[in-house]
Amino acid sequence: MLRTPTRKLDLISPKTSRGRAYDPWDHADQLGIPVVVRRLRSAHGLWMPEYGQILISDRLRVGQQRLVLSHEIGHGVLMHPDDRPKHEKQADQFAAQNLICPDELADLYGWASDERKIVAELGVTTRLFRAYVLSQAA
Repeated sequence: MLRTPTRKLDLISPKTSRGRAYDPWDHADQLGIPVVVRRLRSAHGLWMPEYGQILISDRLRVGQQRLVLSHEIGHGVLMHPDDRPKHEKQADQFAAQNLICPDELADLYGWASDERKIVAELGVTTRLFRAYVLSQAA
């Protein structure tokens, strides 16, 4: 069945936690977005706008699936019809807003000496961390 999104949803669901407590599987469920884990040839994850669903690679570890699913939910919430660079940046910012808790990051700035340590402690990628920092500066 073809499902076409009709409106943009809130970026962060009021029922969804941020940071380590954020569960993208639960978030996708709250949004009514089906998630299918299967073998993908080249991508880690895909937002399928024509079906209103997300595909996640079964070759990823659980932690990687969490990051990829967060990014793909961003495409769905923002109703992206394709993967243009602008849309990739927006999906990264969406994921980062959910995966990074501002209070935890503020604490890390107090003792972590470099970006690598902060990224490792947050459990995100450097790309998502930088997307978060840039979104806060805007």
